[in-house]
Formats: sequence, structure tokens, C-alpha cells
Amino acid sequence: MNKSRILPNPSKKPMAVCIEGYNCALRLIQPSDAEYVFSLRVNPLYSRYLSKVTGNVGDQLVWIKRYKKRESDLMELYYIIEKLDGSACGTVRLYDIESDQFTWGSWILDENKPPKAALESAILSFGVGFDYLGLEKALVDVRIDNIHAEAFYRRFGMTETHRSDIDIFFSLTRSQFEIQKEHYQRLMSVEVEK
Repeated sequence: MNKSRILPNPSKKPMAVCIEGYNCALRLIQPSDAEYVFSLRVNPLYSRYLSKVTGNVGDQLVWIKRYKKRESDLMELYYIIEKLDGSACGTVRLYDIESDQFTWGSWILDENKPPKAALESAILSFGVGFDYLGLEKALVDVRIDNIHAEAFYRRFGMTETHRSDIDIFFSLTRSQFEIQKEHYQRLMSVEVEK
């Protein structure tokens, strides 16, 4: 089950507005999401491995309004992850979108997430970059001490490309994703049927 609503855009590349999976969905962020996003970004449970945030909800709102221009230019796509009942449970973002690659990040899942939300939100969001935008490679970085995310990325089939003092850098090609997607979609459908 993967339902999508696609909007055309001037670059002739499709833009996924809403993508529904088995247990969760992605929808493009709206200014009305500012309070939710800000609450995630300042919550130490979720922001421990993210860049520091300053300001307030109003600043987040301004940031989202500016982002919407980058979205319309297909430079960035920022999604709210939702349960199928429409309640928010996280965020994920594709940014630095170029002709053949994108960077994947801002991935946060809160305590409201449904089962398998990490796996499904990754499949859905990487699918935006590979399937809808037709790009060839995703770039991902993770803080060295974020061992859970690092383990997830390795299980997902990502290749470590290099390290800095604070980050591990990974890449995921379209072909790597296709192999993983088939396997994980079978797992997701079995979970739903139980």
C-alpha cells in the first residue's frame, strides 16, 4: 500500500505532496506545523544529535515560510511523518537537492510513532528522492555517538564514505535502495496482515 498525491512543478519533476504507507504517511510541512517542529527540535530526547536550535516558535514559523520557497523550487522537501489517523509523529527532510543526488536528514520520530515507523518513514522518504525525483544517490550523515541511527543506516544498506571528528558520512544509491525496498516492503506487508 503506497498511495501518493503528486503535484506538477515548473522543473517537470514530480513533487510528492502526500505519500501513504502501511502504518504512516508523509505530508509536506506547513506553517501550521511550526509549534510541533519546534517542540521536537528543543526536546532533549529528540534533539540530542541534531544541530542546536535557538529562538522560539515564531522563528520556526518564519523558517518554514522561507522554506516553502525552496520547496517550490524543488531545492528541499520537508515532510511531517504522520500516523494514518493524521496525528504527527515525526519529521524527515530531503535537502541540497541537485541534478543527481540529495541529502537526507532532519529525521525525528517521537513517542507517538506507530510500529515500524523508522523503517517505513525511511522507505517512503528515500522513495521520494529515488522514485519521484529520479535521483541516483542519497547522502546521509550521523553523529558518531548516535549508535542507533548508525546501526539502522548500515542495516538499511548504506555505505560509509568517510568520517569527521563528529560525524559518519554515508551514501545510498538508487540500486542499493531498490534491493532494500523490496525486502522491507515484504516485511511491512507481513506485519500489517498479522
